[in-house]
Amino acid sequence: MNPPADITVTPRWIARDGVPWFPVTGEIHYSRISPERWSDVLGLARAGGLTSVATYVFWRHHEPRPGEFDWSGPRDLRGFIRRAAAHGLEVVVRLGPWSHGEVRHGGFPDWLVGSGVPTRRDHPEYLGRVRAFYAQIVAQLEGLTHDDGGPVIAAQIENELADQPEHLATLRTMAEELGLQVPLWTATGWGGARLPESLLPVCSGYADGFWADSLAAWPSFCRVHFHYEEVRDDLGVGDDVARALAAEATSVSPSAAPLPTAPQSPDPQTPFLTCELGGGMHVAYHRRPLVSGEDVAALALATIGSGSVWQGFYMYAGGSNPFGGGAAHPDGEQESQATGYPNDVPQISYDFGAPIGEHGRIRPHYEMLRRQHLWLAADGHRLAAMRSRVGGGSAEDPHSLRWAVRSDGDSGYLFLSTYVPDGHLDPQPALQLRLGPEQGLDASQLVPHEPVDLPAGISTVWPVNLPLDERTRLVSATAELLTRREEEGGAVVVLTARRGIPVQLLLAGAVEVSGPCRATGTDDGDTFVELTADPGPEVLLTCGSVRLLILDEATADQLAVLPVDGRESMVLCSAPVHAEPVHADSVRPAATRLVVHTEEPEVTLDVWQGAGTSPRWRRRLVSAPRAGQQEVLCRSLVLPATAPQPRVGGPEERLAAPADFSGAAVVELSIPEEHLEDEDQGSGQLLLRVDWTGDVGRARLGDRLISDHFWHGREWEMDLTPWREELRRGSLTLELLPWCAASGVWVHPSVREVEDGVVVRSARLIRRERVVVTG
Repeated sequence: MNPPADITVTPRWIARDGVPWFPVTGEIHYSRISPERWSDVLGLARAGGLTSVATYVFWRHHEPRPGEFDWSGPRDLRGFIRRAAAHGLEVVVRLGPWSHGEVRHGGFPDWLVGSGVPTRRDHPEYLGRVRAFYAQIVAQLEGLTHDDGGPVIAAQIENELADQPEHLATLRTMAEELGLQVPLWTATGWGGARLPESLLPVCSGYADGFWADSLAAWPSFCRVHFHYEEVRDDLGVGDDVARALAAEATSVSPSAAPLPTAPQSPDPQTPFLTCELGGGMHVAYHRRPLVSGEDVAALALATIGSGSVWQGFYMYAGGSNPFGGGAAHPDGEQESQATGYPNDVPQISYDFGAPIGEHGRIRPHYEMLRRQHLWLAADGHRLAAMRSRVGGGSAEDPHSLRWAVRSDGDSGYLFLSTYVPDGHLDPQPALQLRLGPEQGLDASQLVPHEPVDLPAGISTVWPVNLPLDERTRLVSATAELLTRREEEGGAVVVLTARRGIPVQLLLAGAVEVSGPCRATGTDDGDTFVELTADPGPEVLLTCGSVRLLILDEATADQLAVLPVDGRESMVLCSAPVHAEPVHADSVRPAATRLVVHTEEPEVTLDVWQGAGTSPRWRRRLVSAPRAGQQEVLCRSLVLPATAPQPRVGGPEERLAAPADFSGAAVVELSIPEEHLEDEDQGSGQLLLRVDWTGDVGRARLGDRLISDHFWHGREWEMDLTPWREELRRGSLTLELLPWCAASGVWVHPSVREVEDGVVVRSARLIRRERVVVTG
């Protein structure tokens, strides 16, 4: 067994065996996903370019009664970590004890909340309870930490606790005394947090926030994340809960510190690490954001342009709150006004609009983020050591170009943006910038070589002085670096052309270029290259000793790098695909096979054979004849329904989720018997997607609630796979409350103009097949 890598922290980056390292982490909550789905979700996360996953350990999910701990089934933290390791993923364990995560009481068990013991401070009785909980976690992690050759590289202490540095230090010390040894210890650093020196601050940034007031068109705290900025602190994330908890603390201790009113300046001695970049956004009853894939990708890229050296996404995969008996509270396991919080959120659904949805649906930003992550895998070791310098643009000016440069003196990346979620910035005609010492580059140069028009609504990054190999250097390009592969005949560097931006390349010196292009010499003796064909999977240029494969966006969105026949290969697939270990119990990646998840009966799968082969891509068709969809409603329905009287509640007096469904429209859906056969189990999922408009929907099987939905513009999706037996005995009942614009509920302007009432446009059964690719 190889010794574990030496992970260290410098003031500007994290190093792995002395080399700058750029991790990519996504939040996945094991206790919100059935264990049968863990492997697929983790496999898709790895295929999406993650290097690690983060997960909360919700105290209430494990100790429903004092001293009675449960680590079984969906609560099997150890099993989840082992499965992550089998997929080649490292793990960040968010220990709590308070977690938030939109869970009832922030994850505290009801018995603790009702005990009257002061929490989240160095109170002896509270620390005793935490010690018992931490001891259980440490036992689950035995042999799985980094120093033991395992995947657990980091632990986060508490969450969003801004004014108790001594308590945070106590919690780390306690965990270490109990035997937890990891290279990295972190704590959330936003909200003006004061942290002890023993914990690294990690940052956040969201494209929208369900916790904002329902009158906010676009929360002001989100705007900073769409331009390049040195400030890392965010006073907006969870500020409503912070106010509620601060008010409670003040009632106990009038001398409690006030909440900060201005963001902190970044600490020059700590690197810019993130753990909560919005991978989407949850919804509350009063406010229901509709964050797009473009929003998520632009925010993530702006964070890199601002100097991040660790991309951490919350959430990366959605899930469902525990419900229906066991340790679940009869009022639900969700955050609610009934528990003193400002917001009512869905009782079951925690989809979060994430790249991987609550039931495994792959959204566009999964692919958009994967393009960034493949780039970081290829060049993150260089990028992590590059300083960021803001070139222009601000949150207040909608007309000027927003741009920044990260550079190491010799080479770097130019970040450009005309994107904001609430309306695109002006296009930038004839764009050309002079970069030089002010941007950290040793020599002055124009980028791009010839001016190009930059469209409105785009966020992109271009390489500058990128070494392609020892002999060839890309001075500039109007395309994004996607990945690179080393082949026997030399390096293959893959670029992505963005829509509306013509590809031009400038190579240092006189370089012989062949392929579908026009190459000319410049006055400075360099080689200027323009394409003569549209970018795509066959557009390959030979530039000296290097080949450049230039893809269009649609093709780049299909590209993953996966193990095929024992080596990492580029794969194009028209459906989500990942690699899974042949031996599921392996703690380390071993032999793998490809798994395709498809809602179509036929999938194309292309594997890169090499630049010197013909054809370069080997295609095979993957058959899934049972995949597809079937309408279960023959026509659109306009249904009579009566809305209950609006209510407000919680410390912020916000609209409360209705409890009275007596006036709801009721739809009974019978599922055809052929979809309920036993042979389907294990081969895929049976999903129901409802396209509707209204207020709140609930789905029931008899008296059992199996799904809920606050309408916000996306389809309502539920997984019927676990309920096949019940569906044989009866129908599925949908209870739908009507939309009422006058209620004051905020939804996105793009979906807001709907009629009051309930309209069910369609209800479709989806058969998503899981196909193991053999041969």
